[in-house]
This record gives sequence, structure tokens and C-alpha cells, in this order.
Amino acid sequence: MTESKSCKSCTEVSCSAKRRKEGESEEEFAKRQKRAQRLCGIRRRLVVMSGKGGVGKSTVAVNLAVALAMKGYRTGLLDVDIHGPSVPTLLGMEGRPLYGQEEGLIPVECDGLKVISAGFLLRSPEDAVVWRGPMKSNIIRQFIEEVIWGELDYLVVDCPPGTGDEPLSVCHTLERVDGALIVTTPQKLAAVDVMKCINFCRAVRVPIVGLIENMSGFVCAVCKSVTNIFKKGGGRELSEKMGVPFLGSIPIDPEIVAAGDEGRPFVRAFPDSPATKEILKIVGEIENRFPEEVKEKEPREVCV
Repeated sequence: MTESKSCKSCTEVSCSAKRRKEGESEEEFAKRQKRAQRLCGIRRRLVVMSGKGGVGKSTVAVNLAVALAMKGYRTGLLDVDIHGPSVPTLLGMEGRPLYGQEEGLIPVECDGLKVISAGFLLRSPEDAVVWRGPMKSNIIRQFIEEVIWGELDYLVVDCPPGTGDEPLSVCHTLERVDGALIVTTPQKLAAVDVMKCINFCRAVRVPIVGLIENMSGFVCAVCKSVTNIFKKGGGRELSEKMGVPFLGSIPIDPEIVAAGDEGRPFVRAFPDSPATKEILKIVGEIENRFPEEVKEKEPREVCV
């Protein structure tokens, strides 16, 4: 793996790491330049957030990353959901070790998708993470600052739920976040937490790509029709109320649940599923948001 270009040879005039900030020590400036050097090869940095747990945020993040990789984009997936790192399970990567070298940590590769997860640090998925806030913030900083990502078109970050220390550490350490995708469910209780998430993004000046309504309806295993078992249109109503784009509604599909348990991203396992079609539509919205992206000529194969 190779490092990105150094700050000395960088021609990006607008990069904040080229100039020392007022009151910043030499050591702090050097650390910031090192971080910028690691991240400058990442064209777009997207965070996937939710106001509360249990809304399927990680499932959405994984399948968005896989869908981007399938379309030929060089994609990284960073799982910083410290207390619930489910990305290794969803990708069938449990038990994979995390290696490092003198230059930094090496992402675990899964057929073209570069993955870093707190789950790779656990001896087993059942291990509890008993860490206080400062330690969690430190591991998030290490995952962002010390990983050799190389050149990426997209880095998808699966954030912990809520608006606490961890999401704040992610946004602060990344310095530039190109967009947030906020996952919710149709229930009113989830909507209240999403409003907080939207206001958090606005407070830390993170652009909101849009709102994704997950678990929106139930897919019949026989006829594949979608039945609305919860309130219909809650996500769209909330997006209109808060003035953010609505990206799509992903229904509950029993096949998707089984695929996740087996470590198979549903966008590959079930390409004709209504949920897959919604994910691909959301990816299209992301592409429209960042139209200047240049992807590889050939689509990548990703693990199932």
C-alpha cells in the first residue's frame, strides 16, 4: 500500500493543512498535516447516521458501500459504532485480524472493498466494549488518522447512533465531511431523534445528503408486493418539515434479514429485491450530488 502525496507536493491551495493555524503549536500542526496526508486521497467522505439505535443504520451503510463498489467506485467502509460493530457480521468477515505496519493500519480487504471496524479488535462478537468516552474518541481518531486508505472515491463511515462524543469525534477528525445520510424508521418516536440528528449536522456544518426511511413496509415472500405495516410516508413528511432531501424508502424483506445473518450484502444476494432497487436508487442520488466523480472502468466484484 502506498501513502497519498505529501503536503509539500500537494497543489490543493484550499487545503487547511498547508497553513499553520493561529495559536497552533508545531507538534499540533505536524499531526494535522499527517492526518491530511492520509485523507487527501479520499475524494468523498460520507457519514451514515441515525438518531437512535435499531433502525438498520449499519445494514444501510454496508449495502450502500457494497453498491458503490459494485458500480466501480474505489470504496472504503469505516465502522466506528464502537458498542455495536456489526459490519464484520454483515460482510461475513468475523474473526478477520487487523494488521498494521510502521506506516499505519492496513484495511481488511473484501474483494475491492476496504474495511476497518472496531469489531476486528474484539476476540469474539459477544465481547462487551467497556470504554469511557475519551478512549472511544481515541480509537476513532486512530482509525481515521492511522489507517492507510490509499486512493478512494468514497469513504462510507458507519457512525454510532445519537449525537454524542463519537459522532462529534468523527466529524472533527475527518475535518471535511462531504455529506451525511440519516437513517430513520416510519414511527413518530424515531422522527424526534432524527430531528436532533439533523440539527447536529447543521450545528457542526456537515451537509445533509438526505434522509433514508428504513423498514418501510413489508415485502411478501411469495408475490414480492410491499405492505405498509407502519405509518406510511413518515420519512418523507419529516424531510419536508426539516428541509432536507428524501432519498428513498427501504422495505423489510425476510430474505434481507437472512442474508445479513449469513454475512451476505443483500444488494448482491438479491439483485431483484425491492430493497436492493431502493439502495441503487439512493446510490444514484449520491452520484447526482457528486457528479464529478470518476470511477474505474470495470465494476468490482465484492464479497457475498
